[in-house]
Amino acid sequence: MKARPATTFLLLAAVAATALTGAAAQTSRQIGVSSSRSRSGPSASPRSTPLVLPEQFAPPQEVYASFPDSPAAAAAPAAPSACQLRLAKVAAFQALGTLVGPGDCGAPDAVQLQTVVLPDQSKVTVTPPATLRCPMAEQVANWLREDVAPTLAASGPPLRVLDNFDSYECRGRNRVRAAQLSEHGRADALDVRGFRLADGREINLTDIGVAKDLRDKMRSSACARFSTVLGPGSDGYHEEHVHLDLAERRNGYKICQWELRAPPPPAQAESASPAEPTGEEAEQATAIPVDEVPLPRPRPLAANVTNTRSKKFESR
Repeated sequence: MKARPATTFLLLAAVAATALTGAAAQTSRQIGVSSSRSRSGPSASPRSTPLVLPEQFAPPQEVYASFPDSPAAAAAPAAPSACQLRLAKVAAFQALGTLVGPGDCGAPDAVQLQTVVLPDQSKVTVTPPATLRCPMAEQVANWLREDVAPTLAASGPPLRVLDNFDSYECRGRNRVRAAQLSEHGRADALDVRGFRLADGREINLTDIGVAKDLRDKMRSSACARFSTVLGPGSDGYHEEHVHLDLAERRNGYKICQWELRAPPPPAQAESASPAEPTGEEAEQATAIPVDEVPLPRPRPLAANVTNTRSKKFESR
């Protein structure tokens, strides 16, 4: 009889221990779930879609093309291209990377050409800096160094400034709406108005007052280096500047349309008229000899017949 209470006590103790163990495990699980929720925080709300700006309100290409999209890209800039390594020896520029514009606008390996270093280490400033594809910028630099600067230095002060009228611009040809994309939209064209010399004198390429032989040398060198050269007399849109580009055409075809207009000839001095005679000289000059006095013109035959008939009628 004494063994039964002991056995019952042991069984009750075992059941209580089992219950305590289960409760502890459940509590630990609840604590773990709550702690994991506290670490993870509240559920993230869905991300909003990026705002797309209309084309007319988008910033200029030079603005956002100069700045990478991510900090990682900014920390690790792309290695310079072979063209940029060559250009760095003869010019100062800022690498822009790839320009991305609406439609077909844009260009790879773009730079902002700022200064060209001549062989004598003097500098030619591009005003304002021109945004171009690197191959176009390199060709412009070589044209200034090897052709333009020596030609100007042979006849006067050295070259100091290139007047940039237009470079990269997303537009149609001649700014005509819905026209074919201009090479300016590919950063492959430069419009040059003229040059400025060290003494401040300006040489306008379309000015008929500039020596024709000088403009002829500029035209010959430009047409030899660039694929397209358009100036006065080409299409009516290039009367005040010269367009240069490196457009690729079949069989390397080039266009060189630049009329070298000459100034009008000077007005010829009118021959001086002899002094008019006065007094007796005037009377002698106006007097007509008697033998040279003109006789009256003969009357027409019809007039004679009419007069004869009228006389007969009066006699009746």
